[in-house]
Amino acid sequence: MSCPRPDNTLIVIPSRMGSTRLPGKPLAEIAGEAMIVQVWRRACESGAGAVLVAVAEEEIAAAVRAAGGDTVLTDPDLLSGTDRVAQAVALRDPQRRFGFIVNLQGDLPTLNPSAIGACLAPLADPHIDIATLASEIRDPEETLNPNVVKAIADLGPDRPSAIATDFRRDIDNADAGPHWHHIGIYAFRRIALERFVLLAPGEREKSRRLEQMRALDAGMTIAVARVDTAPFGVDTPADLERARATIKAAPNR
Repeated sequence: MSCPRPDNTLIVIPSRMGSTRLPGKPLAEIAGEAMIVQVWRRACESGAGAVLVAVAEEEIAAAVRAAGGDTVLTDPDLLSGTDRVAQAVALRDPQRRFGFIVNLQGDLPTLNPSAIGACLAPLADPHIDIATLASEIRDPEETLNPNVVKAIADLGPDRPSAIATDFRRDIDNADAGPHWHHIGIYAFRRIALERFVLLAPGEREKSRRLEQMRALDAGMTIAVARVDTAPFGVDTPADLERARATIKAAPNR
């Protein structure tokens, strides 16, 4: 399993109801369907692999199954989406048919499906443990916004992917650009995912509130692939209205 293919790749969407800013977020209606179903559809449209929704509650599973999707019920007390993904993979695939795992957040209903394949592409290099995405920041306010995580990698027009050296929330005004907006989609070699979830969070992860620092601190290699635009996550009622307007206006949806 040296390269990701649709037959050896599993896209897992972790989902739980415990959002404080947008209660019931996975089941929020967008264009006539629950948001989690919209994300499941984007994953299916990618053609990058099998798609599984890892749920913490049966009500989310019921909505996904009603749309034709596949689900697995995971421990509601798991601390992170990555932990939920790892547990789902272990439950669903004890035969280890899938060597590549995509952790796709359940709040990205406007995701371009091609982004999933772009995230997997760097794993064709056997030296890469984890791959993720970034897009160029063009708004100066976004550069200074600590809520926008920046991937530090030598990307550019002639470098569609590069090794990450750091991830930061804060960028000094004097730092030369371009700066890269990190997109929280991760493609793992399965053995890297299994190693990652056994690691204890380090000080940099705790202080920055960035889970990927755990991998870097453990010496794992993260590649960043460049994409044109960053999908927006739905975290607030205003985000939800924006997603509704975007999907309603999109062709063939």
